[in-house]
Amino acid sequence: MQDTIDPEACTTMAEVRAGVDAVDQALVALLARRFGYMDAAARIKPERGQVRDEGRKAQVIANAQAHARAVALPEAPIGALWDQLVEASIAYELEAFDRR
Repeated sequence: MQDTIDPEACTTMAEVRAGVDAVDQALVALLARRFGYMDAAARIKPERGQVRDEGRKAQVIANAQAHARAVALPEAPIGALWDQLVEASIAYELEAFDRR
């Protein structure tokens, strides 16, 4: 991440915004890595019907909520965010599967 200060040390909105922008940039880089795993999954799975796995989706969301709970973040919004992330990942993986 860029040179930013910890949130607790921010004294101006410029510092807050710089921190948020740096975190957003890091999150996008992590999402690119996550979507790389979707490319790998599309390459590895032998059948398109294996892309959607509701059991795995539920597990991923539950894991995210548990991680949220461990760092004192609200579980429901994290679960909703991860639901959207998993659905976007499934859509991406389906497209990747169809390209191969």
